[in-house]
Amino acid sequence: EAGELCLQSIQCKSGCCHRTSGLSLARCAPKAAEFHECSPTNIYGVYYKCPCEGGLTCDADKSIVGSITNTNFGICRDPQDLYRR
Repeated sequence: EAGELCLQSIQCKSGCCHRTSGLSLARCAPKAAEFHECSPTNIYGVYYKCPCEGGLTCDADKSIVGSITNTNFGICRDPQDLYRR
């Protein structure tokens, strides 16, 4: 449930185990909605920004450096909108 302590995202119904800083405890949080900040899905299981809700993509820096330095944040977007431009 949202707000419960977690160690990995698999423990959360939403699929997002979120922490606000490196020192904070991680808690389950809802996935990011359209136009909200997000992180690409990763293998670590804990996020500083949750991945996007179903059907949305995280338009972010997907480089290895970005994932190591926690700067791989982006914005949730509807992929259909990207094709319509």
